[in-house]
Amino acid sequence: MIDAEGLLEGAIFISSPNCDDRPQGATIDLVVIHNISLPPGEFGGEGVTQLFTNTLDPDEHAFYATIAGLRVSSHFYIRRNGEIIQYVPVDKRAWHAGVSQWRGREKCNDFSVGIELEGTDEMPYTENQYAALEVVTFAMLEKYPGLEYAGHCDISPGRKTDPGSSFDRERYAGIFSRSP
Repeated sequence: MIDAEGLLEGAIFISSPNCDDRPQGATIDLVVIHNISLPPGEFGGEGVTQLFTNTLDPDEHAFYATIAGLRVSSHFYIRRNGEIIQYVPVDKRAWHAGVSQWRGREKCNDFSVGIELEGTDEMPYTENQYAALEVVTFAMLEKYPGLEYAGHCDISPGRKTDPGSSFDRERYAGIFSRSP
């Protein structure tokens, strides 16, 4: 399901310039779950794609002026309707985790794949999103057996809160346990 170029079959691919090569010898063994909505709490617009492709117009919304200079990305973005957009091939390093550590290793971008869910910490994610998350996760587990997962809050405690209390961790653990 993930091809030789690191792209998920069936996902919409929109290339982000905010990525680079992973360090020599890096092993992908972590999925990091995030949430995002732009403007905050609003869904369905193009703000996330604009942010990840450095085309965000700071005059379009007051909040955009505060983040217009950010250079960030994620491998995958799952909209409320379950649509999957991929911005960075999985073999490349997306810039999603920032200052982070997992199990004593720093710089989680080096060894992780970032998945953004369109949402907020408090609003429940949709059935379509969980179905799409399962597709992405199964594809990742097929390519990288032995993956673990964490929320952004787990790898950057005190700095990040996503995916928030609305993310059903037990359900996601079940996806991992049913992996092919």
